[in-house]
Amino acid sequence: MNYPRVYADFQNLDNFNRLRLTCAGTLEDLARENVRLTEGLILTCYMDDADEQGRPDELMADGTVQFNQEEGCWVAVVDWSALRHASNERTNGAGLRPEQRLPTDRASH
Repeated sequence: MNYPRVYADFQNLDNFNRLRLTCAGTLEDLARENVRLTEGLILTCYMDDADEQGRPDELMADGTVQFNQEEGCWVAVVDWSALRHASNERTNGAGLRPEQRLPTDRASH
């Protein structure tokens, strides 16, 4: 399923390991996609990354939006075991050499 795609800094986590949706890139993507954050909204969050040869290959994870009352900001609850690279999306993991897959992919192939 296609969810709105927004940038998120995967190292900008709250005390519950949820992504804070506060970065400038996040806000720009939300505005461009015309998305208003609401409880339960599902987003595809992405962050810049590279493959072993240094080529761009974004990290991606789907997250469910929640409001962090304590910090007064929106966050996304992410299943970190489902973290994937954009290249996996294009191929659904097929045809990748084992060293190209994320560790969570190896168990399923």
